[in-house]
Amino acid sequence: MAFGIMQNNGSNITGFSAPVQPDKGLKRASKPKVHVVTFGDGYEQRLADGINNLEQTISVSFSTRPKAEIDDLVAFFESLGGVSKFRFDLEDSNAGSSTETIKCVCDKWDQTWAYENFYSLTATFKRVYEA
Repeated sequence: MAFGIMQNNGSNITGFSAPVQPDKGLKRASKPKVHVVTFGDGYEQRLADGINNLEQTISVSFSTRPKAEIDDLVAFFESLGGVSKFRFDLEDSNAGSSTETIKCVCDKWDQTWAYENFYSLTATFKRVYEA
């Protein structure tokens, strides 16, 4: 799988000539939001909470990258402030090179100083369903 982070206008992150490629090992966690009513005899009723009730988070990492690349990513996430959305492209090479584009916000990232001029970054993207 290859992945790219793009701003709302469809361009790559400022300062990059190609999409930024997170490390392999991307993790997508999904959890439906459901209202559950439990009755005394063990019977339950379940109802989807909203029309887009699937909560998804995607964990990505950018390991042992030049300091400038990590600084650009941090600046990008800081400029969005955990509020503004961006597009995240997921290309599944095992499915005939199909690409899924989802809208995300990033309100958590961790920067690590690895060694010399190399840094790492981990981030959590939360899928949003807005226009």
